[in-house]
Amino acid sequence: MEEVIVYGGVFAFCALIFGGYLWVQSRKGKKVQAKIQQAKIDGVHEPVSLYPFIDPNACIGSGACVTACPEKDILGIVNGRAQLVNASSCIGHGACFHACPVEAISLKIGTEKRGVELPHVSQSFETNVKGIFIAGELGGMGLIKNSVEQGKQATEFMAKGIQANHGAEYDLVIIGAGPAGISASLQAKQMNLKALTLEQDSLGGTVFNFPRAKVVMTSAMDLPGHGKVKLSETSKSELLTLWHTVLEKNQVSIIENTKVEAIQKDGHNFRVVTNNGESYSTHRVLLAIGRRGSPRKLQVEGEGLEKVAYRLLEPELIQQKDILVVGGGDSAIESALLLAEQNRVILSYRSASFNRLKPKNLSNIQRAIERKILRVEFESVVKSIQNQEVILDKNGVEESIANDQVFIFAGGELPTQFLKNTGIEITKRFGHVMKSHT
Repeated sequence: MEEVIVYGGVFAFCALIFGGYLWVQSRKGKKVQAKIQQAKIDGVHEPVSLYPFIDPNACIGSGACVTACPEKDILGIVNGRAQLVNASSCIGHGACFHACPVEAISLKIGTEKRGVELPHVSQSFETNVKGIFIAGELGGMGLIKNSVEQGKQATEFMAKGIQANHGAEYDLVIIGAGPAGISASLQAKQMNLKALTLEQDSLGGTVFNFPRAKVVMTSAMDLPGHGKVKLSETSKSELLTLWHTVLEKNQVSIIENTKVEAIQKDGHNFRVVTNNGESYSTHRVLLAIGRRGSPRKLQVEGEGLEKVAYRLLEPELIQQKDILVVGGGDSAIESALLLAEQNRVILSYRSASFNRLKPKNLSNIQRAIERKILRVEFESVVKSIQNQEVILDKNGVEESIANDQVFIFAGGELPTQFLKNTGIEITKRFGHVMKSHT
């Protein structure tokens, strides 16, 4: 009888613990479901770039993926399975992919409804044009750490195929000096390759165009010629300073403000033609130009005035000005908020509400509107830009506003035509699985 009581007590105790666990998990699951519903309302549930795809048949709900994600609230557990929450905030760390103990997560780009144009790239980073390689954001991997690793790996693959006495001036021409291009340039130096790096803008590529205070890296990276860089948080200026220091230490030079207009086949080599009339003969080419390409313009009167810019470099130097910021994406919101600290700012956005903003940016801009820190004109477009004013068209009604500077964040144009002219095949991918390069 005593044994029955003991066993019964143990069973009841275990049932109590298990029941408590299920109750806690159920409460957590309901909170995640509420977040998912809110994310759908806010328009941030759909992914816009690289994102994790969870196989529900393989997932065991360990939660390792949720814990590993540096961005937080991208994933959550519902009914013992991982699910996407704020998918649009995912920036492709891939930490969840590596953390999953049962390999239930793959990394995808594009959804069933929204395709993404990507060039054809092999596991060795080579395009369908033999001798031309792609690394970094243009190939779908936009995170700084991933781009740095790809730049290094792509150079290693290219080095294996470089022929002796190929007859070209350079072994390799690297186009683009963002994270992938810088890494490739340093790796080429380590491998004693004769390389040349061209950048249409300034060192840093897309990173150079970030607002000064923006945090741009959240995990460590292995930089050729320097080693492990462990910066859990860093600003754009700190990262650019590091790159300048490492490039100078390794005696690697970057030719800035030089845009490549064409890549022409020249026997088993290539000729790279730039906008300043120069051309370079090279055996291999690495494209590390990013997906943004050239900034998209509004095509309105006065857009060529000096006061119009497509990036914000040093907001702290701009004070007491009447400023118009055009756009409704994260870059436009972040820039408008920075400028509003010391200026009179109007934000013009063509849609009726903000879509797919990072939750923090959405919260910040809503708070700024409530406190009247800046003025937002929804459903408005720029009609023309004058020396001291800007004409806005809001639902057919034109308004003249005082203006000293205009910052346009209308996105960028994928260099599709440039790639096609080079012979590189581009395909719109829907839910394409990104394979890791080894």
